[in-house]
Amino acid sequence: MIVKRVHEVQPDNRQDDATLKTLFHKGIIDGGKVTFGTVVIPPKARVPLTGEGAHEQDEYSYIIRGSIQTGSGGKEYTVSAGEATLIPAGEQHWAYNAGEEDCEIVWMLVDR
Repeated sequence: MIVKRVHEVQPDNRQDDATLKTLFHKGIIDGGKVTFGTVVIPPKARVPLTGEGAHEQDEYSYIIRGSIQTGSGGKEYTVSAGEATLIPAGEQHWAYNAGEEDCEIVWMLVDR
């Protein structure tokens, strides 16, 4: 078993205001298919800063705290604490925290 403490993991380098921490990369075990981490999006922050992003993997997310406005697949949503999302591989998406508190998310990128 490998145990990591989120507060001890260094954030990934990013060009936006989000604090993203990759806790486990798929390469940590042979044949791994899941990259797992957390992201905190502060109020008035957008990810990415402009436009949209996409991944080669399916993205699963669970909102722990706060809420975000998000666009994915040409539709817009508001997702709040206690809700989960699935963004299929290759689907363009973005997120914006219009709230007054941080939005904390646990995410997984899963190879198909």
